[in-house]
Amino acid sequence: MRHGHGLRKLNRTSSHRLAMLRNMTVSMLRHEEIRTTLPKAKELRRVVEPMITLGKKASLANRRLAFDRLRDRDIVEKLFDDLGPRYAKRNGGYLRILKAGFRNGDNAAMALVTLMDRSEEATEPKPEEKKKKGEAKPAPKSEEKKAAKVA
Repeated sequence: MRHGHGLRKLNRTSSHRLAMLRNMTVSMLRHEEIRTTLPKAKELRRVVEPMITLGKKASLANRRLAFDRLRDRDIVEKLFDDLGPRYAKRNGGYLRILKAGFRNGDNAAMALVTLMDRSEEATEPKPEEKKKKGEAKPAPKSEEKKAAKVA
């Protein structure tokens, strides 16, 4: 009988696991949505939700704890200025984990991890991304081509 059940090792060393979860936490807080494997998503929840709870009380000690765990000043600022007040009335359950099929290469179960009550600006792609996605320049009209040949 295993009493504590511990954590998921994810087939990594402890330092690799810590660094991976730190990077995933920063990405989660920056983009408010990431796609990863299901076991990683479930383990990520154990890291991100206490961070958001920490961000609800903006004290210097909490900011230092958050920076110690995240190592990214911009994300710590977002955590205390945006996310903490957004979830002030919520008692937990800040993440939503949705199963998202299986990965093509190795058939691993995938999950979409999103923050609850996401902001509108986080859901829409930025204007630079819209241009990158394939808006081609319109082809010159045939009249313009004729005018170019004549000149």
